[in-house]
Formats: sequence, C-alpha cells, structure tokens
Amino acid sequence: MNSEMIVSIVLGVISTVNGWGWVTNRRKYKQEVKNLEAETRQRYMDLAKMYVDEFTKNIATPLEKRVDELTREVKELKDELENVKKCACYCADCPHRVSVLD
Repeated sequence: MNSEMIVSIVLGVISTVNGWGWVTNRRKYKQEVKNLEAETRQRYMDLAKMYVDEFTKNIATPLEKRVDELTREVKELKDELENVKKCACYCADCPHRVSVLD
C-alpha cells in the first residue's frame, strides 16, 4: 500500500466520523426546535387563558350581574303594569300608577 492510499482511507474515515457528527447534531437541533415550538405553543395557551380569565373577571362577570339586575327590574315593572291594568280605580292618584311612576 502506498502512502496516498493510506491517506485516502484515513481521510475517508475522518469524513465519515465528521458526517455522523453532523447527522447527530442535526437530530439534536431538530428535537430542540420541536421542544421550543411546543414551549411557544404552551406560552400562547397560557397567555390566552390569562386573557380569558381577565376578560371574565373584569367584563363578563360584572356584565352578567348587571343583566340580572335589569332583568329583575323589568320583571318588577311588568308586574306593576299588570297591577295598573287590573286596577279598577281610574283616578290620577291611583296607588298603582303612582308606584309605577316612582
């Protein structure tokens, strides 16, 4: 064997080893990218949950309470108007009419 053949074999082995390192590094980096993407998705989900919680606490819950109050008030007003309709008294100072106007 001549020296050129030995050098070629040694260089071939070195390039194979270096190539294998590149493949393993590539796999490692792909896995790292997947992990970072999963972490980013989780952060987005956490932010979305936080925004929904803040919306519920600051807007939806007070709005729901106000809607309930208005529903009660409308029901009371309907009841009072029914009492006015049923009232046989047509005078200006009818207690049912006065209660509706108050």
